[in-house]
Amino acid sequence: MTLRIQVLIWVAFFLVTILVLWVFRSILLPFVVGLALAYLLNPLVNLIQKIGIGRAWASAIVLFFVLAVIFGLFLMLVPLVGQQVVGLIARLPGYITDLQALVQNLAPQLSEWLGPERAAQFESSLADLIGRGVELAGSITAQVAQSGITVLNTIAILFITPVVAFYLLLDWEGMVKRVDDLLPRAYRDEIRGVLDQIDKSMAGVIRGQGSVILVLCVYYATALSLVGLNFGLAIGLIGGLLSFIPYVGFLIGFALSMAIALVQFWPDQWVFVVIVLAVYMVGQFLEGNILYPKLVGQSININPVWLMFALFAFALLFGFVGLLLAVPLAAITGVLTRYSLAKYQASSLYRGPEAAMAGPLPDTPVKGTPAQKRQTPPPTQPK
Repeated sequence: MTLRIQVLIWVAFFLVTILVLWVFRSILLPFVVGLALAYLLNPLVNLIQKIGIGRAWASAIVLFFVLAVIFGLFLMLVPLVGQQVVGLIARLPGYITDLQALVQNLAPQLSEWLGPERAAQFESSLADLIGRGVELAGSITAQVAQSGITVLNTIAILFITPVVAFYLLLDWEGMVKRVDDLLPRAYRDEIRGVLDQIDKSMAGVIRGQGSVILVLCVYYATALSLVGLNFGLAIGLIGGLLSFIPYVGFLIGFALSMAIALVQFWPDQWVFVVIVLAVYMVGQFLEGNILYPKLVGQSININPVWLMFALFAFALLFGFVGLLLAVPLAAITGVLTRYSLAKYQASSLYRGPEAAMAGPLPDTPVKGTPAQKRQTPPPTQPK
């Protein structure tokens, strides 16, 4: 099979996958969530199997325990968080108006610090920014209301997800074995290596980044609530949940918190404004220097620009399901792209026919195919 035919096959496979996802996007949500849940829980099921419990009972026990915890947290947090989110959306235009009034009160001081011309430019820019913020708040309110209707329509689908997760867990090892049996014998080791890299990348995305989001949600919600910031619990959870989009979660949480803190605490309790600022500085330091290196590491290895593009593109094409699929598919695409580049750099097209006959490059992280091994000349024996 020539390189051209292989490229055409992979391009066709990619296009067919995108087409299938787009056609069935309205019914994919329970299956995507069930697949992610099964992937997350499979190591725990394997661990329970080692103590002598059958696969079916181990899957049922793990799934029941996890779902009980999820529904318990749901019943405890949703009434409180929902009330705060609704209150924040309703109060947000008022906070923006109060912030404008605060800036106008500080106008004389700004004129002394910056001069009349620069102060006027600053006020004009800030007013334009606040106006855009009001427009964005209205758009977000409409989207939240629309998504609420969608949630009501998909409550019944949530009952399908545990069933999908249970049957996937029950037959997970069998599915993996059947896929392994279908691999071409001549390239089995090479394909296994690529699949192993995909598995590590997926683990970094789902397990690692999921842990980061959970830690950030707990940290921001707890810290802002202890400071006494209005709607601190809702803002902390919003910023933590959106942290899977590079910089977006931090910027949204930081902007909301600082705007509310200025209106709420300035000038009598300005220390609390500094504390809110310190909360986000510490959170950003923890995220960039401790959480991601320890929990995610280099398993994802995706450029933030490419990750943001994937999130927005898949959300545009597939809606909420696209947001769930964007990061895992971007991770898989990254692995396949690095593999393709390594194969290209080891080919005669890149190195030339004579260099390719000498075998793969020493630093090429790709296992050679049998054809490459036959082309590699044996080392010369000393006389």
